[in-house]
Amino acid sequence: MPKLPAEFAELEKYSDWCLPTEAQRYAKRLESSMADMQEFYDAAMKRLDDACVFGDKFPLDDLPEDVRSLVHLMQSLVMVSFPVEVWKQPRVPDSGAAWAELVSEPVV
Repeated sequence: MPKLPAEFAELEKYSDWCLPTEAQRYAKRLESSMADMQEFYDAAMKRLDDACVFGDKFPLDDLPEDVRSLVHLMQSLVMVSFPVEVWKQPRVPDSGAAWAELVSEPVV
């Protein structure tokens, strides 16, 4: 069964990135290869503007499940953008053991 709206069917192969929390998205980033992140980034970035326009049709506090999954997918796109565009590695360079805990999510 598809997770994403039919309008975004070509992104369905990346539905394992439809993760509801920042911690899950970060863990997925750390376990993913740069090649996998690059492929996801290239495909999803092409549809980012379309996803924003599509998502704006729905109230944030009452998203249909497939639209919620699309939002989570695009949040994952943000999660991989710095590794792909800047760092060329999944981890934040020179950060050692530092980390921050997110206490709430914009959409869950």
